[in-house]
Amino acid sequence: MTRSNDGTLDRRVVVAELLRDPGDLMVVTGLGAATYDAGAAGDRPLNFYLWGAMGGAAMIGLGIALAQPKKRVLVVTGDGEQLMGMGALATIAAAGAENLAVAVLDNGRFGETGSQFSHTGLGADLAAVASACGWRTVVTARDMDEVASLRQRLRRENMFAVLRISAEEKPRHLPPRDGAYLADRFRRALGVVTE
Repeated sequence: MTRSNDGTLDRRVVVAELLRDPGDLMVVTGLGAATYDAGAAGDRPLNFYLWGAMGGAAMIGLGIALAQPKKRVLVVTGDGEQLMGMGALATIAAAGAENLAVAVLDNGRFGETGSQFSHTGLGADLAAVASACGWRTVVTARDMDEVASLRQRLRRENMFAVLRISAEEKPRHLPPRDGAYLADRFRRALGVVTE
């Protein structure tokens, strides 16, 4: 099997660009790097960090998008996490939630377990999988000009984007980790408070 990773983008810079001026954008992050980078870009009540539930970020994003159809949801996750939730790609495409976008930081590695090659590092193409699952808009970005043009599109369109990042590790930035606290502050930010 051929091992490849053509990604050169700095993931922390990519996420900072995607989340610049977020307004009322709801952001769901997959565990690991996506969470660290979203937190580094600016912790806020409308960021919902997943510290576990590997493979669940896109489906949690879908649930939020369906529950809040007038608000935009962006899922930011990694290739390893999305590979664990491959079936979500077909479910989300079938659901047709126009207010949901998924951005996958693809370095071809399982970063949280030692940087072993992931399936995308061994030839799997998440963009092609998403397209085959029925996503109408699928984009792969390899440079910062493409990332910059995606920032607004991810806030307007139902789309699946793969961002080809470098496998270089970054220092961890740990946003809040208390699940009950995160869920409560997210609900309060949405005005959905249960006492």
